[in-house]
Amino acid sequence: MSKPLVIITGASSGIGAATAKLFSEAGHPLLLLARRLPEMEALALPNALCRAVDVMDVDAFRAAIAEAEARFGKADCLVNNAGVMFCGDPVKQSADEWQRMLDVNLRGLLNGIQLVLEGMVARQSGTIVNIGSIAGVKTFPKHAVYCGTKFAVHAITETIRQEVSGSDVRLVTIAPGMVETDLVNHSTDAEARDGWWEYANRIGGALKPESIAQSILFAYQMPQSVCVREMVVCPTRQEP
Repeated sequence: MSKPLVIITGASSGIGAATAKLFSEAGHPLLLLARRLPEMEALALPNALCRAVDVMDVDAFRAAIAEAEARFGKADCLVNNAGVMFCGDPVKQSADEWQRMLDVNLRGLLNGIQLVLEGMVARQSGTIVNIGSIAGVKTFPKHAVYCGTKFAVHAITETIRQEVSGSDVRLVTIAPGMVETDLVNHSTDAEARDGWWEYANRIGGALKPESIAQSILFAYQMPQSVCVREMVVCPTRQEP
């Protein structure tokens, strides 16, 4: 392949699918990972290996990377996009929802980092893009645990970036504000979910996933000697 392999998690919809399309248009072979295989295959992207992998399943994650690298060469970029968000009153929100956010947003992200970082350091090249959030920069009511996971994503990314910078490996945090995806629809708290959409409509709409995909591609396409450490991307009319 003329361009190196890019791995994208959470690639079945939203930011992940939009990023897959954009990197494919830029000529990159892809490893697309998500739990929903038909949605990824429906993208019908050339030179894209699609595998139904939960980022919590580190063995399946590792096997998929090995398969893709055998076909397309070593991974030069990982976009850690898989994540979940459950908005809710902390008095009433279930511990299961808290645990799911901790598992996917943190352990899943760390699994991806661990599986590619050593090889990137050895090759002295590579980029890991972690999808954070405006909720990793400031806090929001009914987002306590989600904010906690995203603050951790920002801290993990920045700390590892410092530790591997001497090996010319880049770690980037892309922190979206309100984005038009089905992420918020997973919330079981109807009041919090409806309030999110009501505010998005009031400010003229949330961002399209394509805007975040463009931000990811911009950071990646900078020279390897340039690291866009963190980018916060929000609708202009979003106040907080």
